[in-house]
Amino acid sequence: MSERLTCTIAEGIARLTLNRPEKRNALDGETVAALHRAIDDVERDAGVRVIAVQGAGADFCAGADLAQLERIAEGAGVLENLDDATALGELFIRMRRARQPIVALVHGNAIAGGAGLATACDVILAREDAVFGYPEVQLGFVPAMVMALLRRSLGEKRAFELVARGERITARHAHDLGLVNHVYPRSSFEEEAHAYLRGFAARSASAIRLTKRLLYGMDGLSFEEAIARGAEVNVLARNTEDCRQGVRDFLARRKS
Repeated sequence: MSERLTCTIAEGIARLTLNRPEKRNALDGETVAALHRAIDDVERDAGVRVIAVQGAGADFCAGADLAQLERIAEGAGVLENLDDATALGELFIRMRRARQPIVALVHGNAIAGGAGLATACDVILAREDAVFGYPEVQLGFVPAMVMALLRRSLGEKRAFELVARGERITARHAHDLGLVNHVYPRSSFEEEAHAYLRGFAARSASAIRLTKRLLYGMDGLSFEEAIARGAEVNVLARNTEDCRQGVRDFLARRKS
């Protein structure tokens, strides 16, 4: 895919690996573009049921590339900065719209843009030694786009504390806050994370796709509108072959 990103597919699982370990998998424009292209590619593969995002080496992703920070310090123009920010924001939107669930496998540091990338995934699985943080405010910067995700994931007060104080937190603390779904021991992380991914791969692709679309499509809807949208998706699900076969199998088990 790119020197900065590798992709392997097996057992219905596409693993996208940030491949700049010497840079702690820092995000630059090329890496962001490679992630966007990779999601486009694997989404078209009917055999892929779940996408995992992970990092090579010691860290998941330590944030923005140093060259990008240098451009900011040297006074890059408004349009250049807008292009950088827009590209990352479009990646976050693309991840949310992907047909398959996207799972972050986090070890080591997930800091700043790296924490944002993990947060943009549908699920976060963390190794017990993982560290998360949104420290942009300490540089006079703002983790602006990730706030749209954090506010929905954690609520206003917890999201504000994370981005306004910029402190690093452990995987366990992130789990307690509701940011991380599961924390696994270092010794069994790969095994348990793979088993989790296989669980997604074993489920109905159409049901997962409709579930993800409905959940995120409820943003901004009133209660009545959300119920109506749910009824529409309910009808769509009933008309998929996966649902029909699942109901037939269930009824057959009840009769046996």
